[in-house]
Amino acid sequence: MKVRIKKILEEKGRSIYWLAIQCNVTYKSMFNLVNNKTSSVKFMLLERICNVLEVTPNDIFDFEN
Repeated sequence: MKVRIKKILEEKGRSIYWLAIQCNVTYKSMFNLVNNKTSSVKFMLLERICNVLEVTPNDIFDFEN
């Protein structure tokens, strides 16, 4: 499972720092999530990210074998 947040941010012209502020989390936590360096994400944070970026969870995750 890969996180596509970085690509979405690039498409919208936004930064990881901007998203971290909007979601009220630390930059380091958001950086790790965006760069696939975490093994889990809380549903509350996922919901915030989706609302801020105006996407669905299906847009954020990509399944790879």
